[in-house]
Parts: sequence; structure tokens; C-alpha cells
Amino acid sequence: MLDSPEAPRCDILFDTTNVRENLHLHASQLPTPATPLNDGKPKRRISQSDETPTKKPRLADAESSNDVFDVVVKKRSCRRTVFRTLGLTSNGYPTEHRVLLPSRNILQSFVSSHTSDVFKCHSRTVDSFVTPPYACAYSNEAKRGGIPLLAVATEQGSVNILDTTKRTEWDCEPARVTLEPHDNGIFDVKWNADDTLLATASGDKSTRISSVETQQLTSILDGHASTVKCVAWDPAHRDLLTTGGRDGMLCVYDLRVNNLSDQDEIPARSAVITITAAHGQDKISGGRQKIRPLPRGITNILYPDDRPHGLVSSGSFDGILHYWDLRLPSDKSSKRSPKKPSYHPLFSSTMDPTTFHGARCRGITSISQGSGPSAGLLFALGADSRLYIYSYPTLTPLRTETHPNLQTNSFYVRLATSPCGRWLASGSTSRAGSLFLFDVSNAGRIAPSYGRRADEPISQTVRFRGQSGEIGAVDWASDMIASCADDGTVRIWRPDLERYQTCISNPEEQKWEWFWST
Repeated sequence: MLDSPEAPRCDILFDTTNVRENLHLHASQLPTPATPLNDGKPKRRISQSDETPTKKPRLADAESSNDVFDVVVKKRSCRRTVFRTLGLTSNGYPTEHRVLLPSRNILQSFVSSHTSDVFKCHSRTVDSFVTPPYACAYSNEAKRGGIPLLAVATEQGSVNILDTTKRTEWDCEPARVTLEPHDNGIFDVKWNADDTLLATASGDKSTRISSVETQQLTSILDGHASTVKCVAWDPAHRDLLTTGGRDGMLCVYDLRVNNLSDQDEIPARSAVITITAAHGQDKISGGRQKIRPLPRGITNILYPDDRPHGLVSSGSFDGILHYWDLRLPSDKSSKRSPKKPSYHPLFSSTMDPTTFHGARCRGITSISQGSGPSAGLLFALGADSRLYIYSYPTLTPLRTETHPNLQTNSFYVRLATSPCGRWLASGSTSRAGSLFLFDVSNAGRIAPSYGRRADEPISQTVRFRGQSGEIGAVDWASDMIASCADDGTVRIWRPDLERYQTCISNPEEQKWEWFWST
């Protein structure tokens, strides 16, 4: 059950005055940098229903062990340029072997091989060879630099666990594990804290818990009246998790209690806390026939790192975020169920940033929290093709970013922050299959701006094209990122400056073997 609420540097490596800027990277792989501390050490850190949406694929026509520091280099013209210094111990070089790389070039160095970095989601049926992936999630161990296991959930209700360890060209794909917890599309998948369980949210109105070791179902979580869109594990309690649905409900489950039927082989559990219409209801206007207002759907939820009992949620109607303390029910009980406690947001966003550009309010498709240099920030992807940045814990909108080619007019598109907290990845509904990477390492040090001048540059953004159709699901491991597309493929992107330079110097030849940023 829930706990009771409690009472209310930059190291100097060497003289960098005469360091040249045109240094090259002498490594085949550039790991994602960890966040530096003041002491210079890395921080640790389908029963098908009529209401269930079916997403149709739209195909096109055709924390790391390496030391990382920011070094300021003084140039003759008195300008100062920031370089990133990397210790490449993981690549086999001695710790004293270091290279300097401009920070802006790190995002551009991601490449993906056509042979060893592509995985296909095989279909269950004989009428098609592949099936579109809807969601993906790297294990917690992968985000800490361990074996990069990636769980990919598909339209047909299966989950493929892929080992995305870098391999040489034409090597066989490592054996994958396939789970089949649902017979309907899976819209979210999450690993628990020790990577032994997977929670899957599906269009069959249920969330199911599967054991990774035994590959069997362990629990079925009921309670939603519509598609379950998102799920999140409580980081402070291994048996607690929360789901959000298209029905506007937030449901909290405790895997230790509420077994609805002791006779069932697979335990079915009900929610210990249910919050209905968590983001309000749609207003009905006009007409003589009275229509019951529909609740606004929940699109994403997350547990902030510093407040294990808190929960942040986003909705499909507007850009307002809610913060919930699940230990503190309201003093007022619900009108329909006087005996049940009622829950209200502890606080919410004071304004809707999606209306700042003169348009009507638009929903949020995905939210992600920052860490390291972006700690204290929440990033949200709007259905209006804009990236919104909120402060935490006040949930105050700070600024917005976008890209001319970014399209997110779909609630299937997701957002993910890198483990180091410096970069942000976003999918896109563009038919060209575009993946976007944003540099958010300075997002917390930039003043709020909503009506930015037309000539004011946005933060560094890189675009990747290597798949067909919409790219919806994305996630990071310690030194790679995965993108899932409607063409039934999962592509892994890895930083490799040497290979990137080869690609741009000879694009006609290299395009048959690699994809890279444009």
C-alpha cells in the first residue's frame, strides 16, 4: 500500500590556449557523455472492441564510464568556444588518451548501418511479413551502460526483446525473446526497476505484467473503460505502477493486493486508486438532446526523480500538465461515491503554452523529464508540431522550440531524453520517416521566450532520415538511440564521427551501407 505522507566545475586539464580546433576523433564510437560533477567524476546516477483505435501504417512511396568535461578554449580573436573532452576508455584507449570535439558536432556524428543496425518486427499473420511497432523502451541497465536490451511492442500485441549491442557488418542478429501478452495493439511498454518485469498497456483495455525470465504473464490489471495509453512504474515501490487511458482515468495498482479471483491461473487485479476525468471533460453546447460529456484522454504520465510519490500527467485536449500527490486525497469526497476519497491535482500549469502562437489549444502527445544539465525541466511534445519546455516542480511553461520539418499531429509520436540529460529525441509523422535530435544542455539557462523573433536561432537540431512512414516510438540507451517506424523496422543510431566524415565525403558510395544526419 502507499506510504503515509510526511510533514509538510570545470576541471583544468591542461593549458588550452593553443589547442587547435581541427582535431579529429580517433575512435570508431563516441559514447554518450555522462554528467560531470564538481569533483570531476561522472555522476551515477485482440479481443477487438468498437472503440479501440486501429492505427494504419502510412508508408512512403519509395550513464557511461567515460570522463567528460567542458573545456573553454581562448582563440586569438578573444572569442571562446566550448569543446567536449572525452576519455575513451571503453573503446580500448588508455585513460590519458583524450580528444576534443565541438559540442555541436556530437549530434551530427550519429550513423546507422543498413545491415547491423536494423531489426524487423515480424508479423504473426501470413498476410504480411512485418508489423508496425507502436512503443519501445530500453532497460534500466541499458541506460546505465549495461547490455542494451530493447523491448519493442507491436500493433499485433507482441513484444520483442532485442539485444542491440554493436556488431560487425553481416554478423547474425542475437537471439531475441518474443512475448505475446495481448491480442490487440500495445501502446506503451515499460521495464520495472530491476528489469525483471515488463508492463504493457493495450487497446484491449487492460495492462498486463510479464516476467522477462519465464516469458509468462504474471498479472492482468483491469479497470479502464477504454484503450490504455500509458504506464509508469513507481520508482520508490517495486510493486506499484500507474496507468492512464483514453477514458481520462488514472489508475494506481498494487501487485501485492486486490486479486479479483483466487481461482484464476493468472491473477486479475483492480486499482487501489482511481482518478476519473483527471484532465476534465469536454463541454457539450447546443442541441436539445442531452449528451453525457466525455472525459479528455490521458496521453502520458511520469514519476519525477526527486519526488517518488508524485505523478505528472498530460492530456489530449490542451498543454496543461497536472502534478498529483497520490498520498493526499482531497477532503471532499466524490459526489457519485461518497465513501471513496477524491483526488485533485496538487498543482497544475498556470497557462497553456499551446495557445501562445494564436492558435486553439492542442494536446500533448508525450512528456519526458530532464537530468544532469537539463535537471528541473520537463519536455513536452505538442500535437501542433512544437516542443514545449516546462520548469519543475511548478510546471510553468518556459519556452518553445520547433523545426521546419517536424510534424507531430498524432498521439502515437513519442519523446525521450538521453541518460546524460543533454539531448532529446523526437519522432515525427512525416512520410519521410524523420527522427529529430535536440541539444537541450543549455535549455535551463535560457530565458523564457514565447514570441521569439523570426531571426533568432533555435537550439541545435539534427534530422535523420532512414525509415519509411511515421516514426512514433524512440528511446535512448547509454550510447545509442532506437527509432521505430511504420515500415515495421527498428533502427539503431550510434555516434561515430569517423564513419560520419567518411559518409559526407563520399555520400554516393556510402549511402548503400549507412544512413546519417542531413
